Amino acid sequence: MTCEICQSEMIRHGKHRNRLQRYRCSRCGKTFTEPHQEPFRIEDHLREDRGLLAMRLLLEGNSVRAAERITGLHRRTILQVLVVAGARCETLLASRIKGLEVEDVQCDEIWGFCRVKGVRATFRVPGFPYVGDAWCFVAVERNTKLVLTFELGKRTETSTGRFMQKLSVATTGRFQLTTDGFVTYPTAVGRNLGGRVDYAQLIKIYAQTREGEARYSPPEVIEAVKKPVWGFPDEARICTSHVERQNLTLRMQVRRLTRLTNAFSKKWENLQAALALHFAWYNFCRVHMTLRATPAVKAGITDHAWDLGELLNG
Repeated sequence: MTCEICQSEMIRHGKHRNRLQRYRCSRCGKTFTEPHQEPFRIEDHLREDRGLLAMRLLLEGNSVRAAERITGLHRRTILQVLVVAGARCETLLASRIKGLEVEDVQCDEIWGFCRVKGVRATFRVPGFPYVGDAWCFVAVERNTKLVLTFELGKRTETSTGRFMQKLSVATTGRFQLTTDGFVTYPTAVGRNLGGRVDYAQLIKIYAQTREGEARYSPPEVIEAVKKPVWGFPDEARICTSHVERQNLTLRMQVRRLTRLTNAFSKKWENLQAALALHFAWYNFCRVHMTLRATPAVKAGITDHAWDLGELLNG
């Protein structure tokens, strides 16, 4: 080899850690590695068929190991691609869903967990602060079925405040808002949405668990109380059925949220990426059966249904 600095002859100078030959210039002392191709980047997997297929499999409710067996990609590579795809989807959602005119918004939370369930998360592992219960707050526009925003966090006032702040950025104008009876909602709505919402809560009252009832049986709803909080909400539109139906879609499509399996998330960032990927795909790619279009098309954000390649690489 010839030195790139002084054009002198170079001598062998050991091996690089990736076993490539190194050279040292006898005149200027500079060291170089023999020419080689750049390593394959994780982002490049999103442009090849196997990488996109892995993301499609995850979006259709398959586990990471099932995607590994079908695509031939290692599970660690699939998770790395998922994190990159999730970051792109979060950026897309924040840039495209902003300042929208909406009429009727419903909010709810869906429970999941990361690494261990909350009742067992009495310890904190060094370097792993996010363990235990993981609540995903979701806001859905009733007419277009568009997911306006989401927030992954604990079921606390802080997470609720961040969620409502995102909803404030995603919407504009006056609209009706309905949530469940979670106590932190009124304060968070008041601080972030002010007087531009007609806000009401739908508080469900459940019956006591009957003797001998299975542990995971859903409790019986015996009454649903409509509680106007402020403004002038239309009583006929005080409803959370549409966002609760979105919760069912979320549990069916995101394997990490399927109950009573070993497919739960072990890392918070992977759960965050999986949710961002799902909501972006739901808004821009998945044709809604009732609307016969994607929610983004119905809301006027785009004029056609995107494919996954366009979503992740557009």
